[in-house]
Amino acid sequence: MTPMIDVHSQSVVVGPETYIAPTAFVGGAVRLGASCAVMHHVTIRGDVSRITIGDRVNVQDGSVVHTRSGVDLHIGDGVAIGHRAVVHCKSVGPRTLIGIGAIVLDDCEIGAECIVAAGAVVPPGTVVPPRTVVMGVPAKPVRSTTDDELRYIDEVVANYVELGRRHARGDYPNAAPPVVVRDWRPERS
Repeated sequence: MTPMIDVHSQSVVVGPETYIAPTAFVGGAVRLGASCAVMHHVTIRGDVSRITIGDRVNVQDGSVVHTRSGVDLHIGDGVAIGHRAVVHCKSVGPRTLIGIGAIVLDDCEIGAECIVAAGAVVPPGTVVPPRTVVMGVPAKPVRSTTDDELRYIDEVVANYVELGRRHARGDYPNAAPPVVVRDWRPERS
């Protein structure tokens, strides 16, 4: 059995101009680069291994970033992780898009400038070469990424850098009223 890291001696390190939504959980041995955006209801758990996230990475609403015990996870610069994705692997190369609802499983290595299509499930141990688009369940390589797709990834990353700044400034306050907790038990006579 691989020993777990000492989570009590680890702390989160956050780069400048990085936004972490108040509803996100980021804990353990996690290092976030500069100008990242960690949106609402995201979980990034560095509790069993280290997670290193590069600059200008966005982790969109409802996503989970974790890895198995003894396997550190490295996410390169300029990565976009779509809504409700699960990234539970070894590495994601720079300038890569993990699509909405995609699942990247244990020990996977996703190369630079790749696209993991929405809803794809990348089986454990898969190595995706640079500039590859993978789709399906199980995910299979279907073609090379195009220059237009790489420009799109750059656009998504730039948009989320700006969205992170705007959220941090308070441009999008929560419209929901505060919750008032009342004793639900009936009064005794």
